Amino acid sequence: MPDPALLTVGRVLRPHGVRGELVLEVLTDFPDSLLGKTIYAAETAGERGSAHEVVSLRRHHDRRLIRLAGCVDREAAETYRGLLIQIDATEAEPLAEGQYYHHQIVGLRAISDEGEALGIVAEVLETGANDVYVVETPAGGELLLPAISTVVKKIDVPAGEITVHLIEGLR
Repeated sequence: MPDPALLTVGRVLRPHGVRGELVLEVLTDFPDSLLGKTIYAAETAGERGSAHEVVSLRRHHDRRLIRLAGCVDREAAETYRGLLIQIDATEAEPLAEGQYYHHQIVGLRAISDEGEALGIVAEVLETGANDVYVVETPAGGELLLPAISTVVKKIDVPAGEITVHLIEGLR
């Protein structure tokens, strides 16, 4: 079972050079915050793999080059090829009020503004224009809710609920 306390922030593409640097495909809006943090390198998202400290980080085109403590040559760097880089969710950068990480949304109970239990948010899809919350309904189907202000009225993470207004065409 994946560890929900881990957030995937990147994927190692390949070694860079001969001094242990890794080319990181960035999967976070805050890649520069990784410097000095402990990351977990694993094959599967949510798997708590080996722990490493990020000792250097620099920009390289649209990616980052990172060096992990103890990774000092190309041979050592090669062992990280293809691995996911994850951090503890508690280490994630704080977001502005009204913004949420996907892991905070997944698992919330979706309730209509009329009090109807709609189901549980199972996934967040990134569509470009806006996110879409995939709600698994009690009947076994799916309800796709666009994450826009006319539909999503309130997100209450501590209460575990999201209140939505079902506009025409959503059912």
